[in-house]
Amino acid sequence: MNKRTYTKKGLALALGLLLVLGLFSGCGEKPGAGEGESGLVKNITLQVMHRDESVKDFQLATDKETLRQALEEEGLIAGEESEFGMFVKTVDGETADDSKQEWWCLTKGGETWTSGVDSTEIADGDAFEFTLTTGY
Repeated sequence: MNKRTYTKKGLALALGLLLVLGLFSGCGEKPGAGEGESGLVKNITLQVMHRDESVKDFQLATDKETLRQALEEEGLIAGEESEFGMFVKTVDGETADDSKQEWWCLTKGGETWTSGVDSTEIADGDAFEFTLTTGY
């Protein structure tokens, strides 16, 4: 082999190493991620079924850990604090009417969800639904 062959192989090896390092540089936590933020972006879906039976879908990209954090960040929920965390009263600007026994039912992938928004950790690809429900 001549000197030129070694140079080409060295250049190819260096470029390959740079490519591998570049792929891994995007992995892991982002610098300065605060408490409750993993630094990893998760894409989640929220579907809201309103009183008038209209349906609105939201696609969210977030680095938050819990459903509450992600939905509050987008201004999609509000509620009252309780010993168990937030009791969601308002979703997508519509407030449940206690006098009509209305409440927001949270489901995940169509299945009844028994955890509150505070304790629901989110993962990439999760799908949640809030349905305005009448009757206790």
